[in-house]
Amino acid sequence: MAKKQTRRTFLKRSFGSFLAVLGVSSGGYLYANRIEPSLLDIQEQQMKHPLIPKGFNGIKMVQFSDTHLGFQYTLTQFKRLVDKINAIQPDIIIFTGDLMDEPNKYTEINKLVDLLEKLHAPLGKYCIFGNHDHGGYGSDIYRNIMETTNFSVLLNEAKEIKVKDGSAIFLLGIDDAMLGRPNLPLALKNVPNDCFKILLSHAPDLAETAAQYPINWQISGHSHGGQVKLPFIGPLVIPPYAKNYPEGLYTIENNHKLTLYVNRGIGTTRLPFRFMSKPELTIFTLLSSEDI
Repeated sequence: MAKKQTRRTFLKRSFGSFLAVLGVSSGGYLYANRIEPSLLDIQEQQMKHPLIPKGFNGIKMVQFSDTHLGFQYTLTQFKRLVDKINAIQPDIIIFTGDLMDEPNKYTEINKLVDLLEKLHAPLGKYCIFGNHDHGGYGSDIYRNIMETTNFSVLLNEAKEIKVKDGSAIFLLGIDDAMLGRPNLPLALKNVPNDCFKILLSHAPDLAETAAQYPINWQISGHSHGGQVKLPFIGPLVIPPYAKNYPEGLYTIENNHKLTLYVNRGIGTTRLPFRFMSKPELTIFTLLSSEDI
């Protein structure tokens, strides 16, 4: 697992570096604060594997992550996101953590519940805990919101997803690495080895541990893609447990071969900026492949 870093050190370094570079440009500051955070990049990714049953060919799974409602991201923006997700007509919806920036201070929970209820996916809606979902005594608040809106909260557990021909895959979810207690062996309990398994982990860097187990794909968030990236320098705002895998697609080999995808998330946190790291919505299309 990634080495821990204090929040104070992380924020001080991130804030100072960002202001040093963009502070000299009012145009750059305006773009990073107002414009880029409101943009949405829709990424499409094929999820291929020989263990995916042919009955799952063409199944669409949409991932959204790290909305951080209440910091900079608003319910008006979230409503537009819900409409975009529903327009895709996904079979499965997954949320990979950090719904509200400070759950115990969020004042529009009833409106949020109404919007989450409108998300529709015939094969189910699934979610996991992020660090902000636990923070601020938010664990019960988050769980109640998600369960009320028909999301299955995967806390160190697995769910079997079946299609009409009877074939199935397994979706696993583990707790957050920073403020929770992730337990992969518990999540894998009673899950057959010879089936296709997707792990939801808020923290991407847990992929190195996940690759010790027979898990085929991992889908994560948390990193915000670095949130602020600069040419020749790279990402400035990288939280703990996202140091090694900040965004995009990776292949990790330990005892097993694991494919990891890291979503850049929707909102911002700590610093109200995004630069060269647009908010992201990811569409995965499942495909059976006997050539891998």
